[in-house]
Amino acid sequence: MAEISHIITGRPELAGILRRCFAAVGNALVAIAEADSRMRAARQLNAMSDEELAERGLRREDIVRHIFSDRFYI
Repeated sequence: MAEISHIITGRPELAGILRRCFAAVGNALVAIAEADSRMRAARQLNAMSDEELAERGLRREDIVRHIFSDRFYI
């Protein structure tokens, strides 16, 4: 039978502070990405029916390529 023990070296409160700091930075980056106008456009197009997308000359699998076509060469 294997036994695992977890030993924290250093100060445990420092580990908690670092974890919260990195979580805050990660949450901020997610918020920035979600607030981007391209993400709003992707959500709007994704909410449309396949028929509505076809009227615009798009297929569901081409939404991301359409929105980011000026940024990436896909």
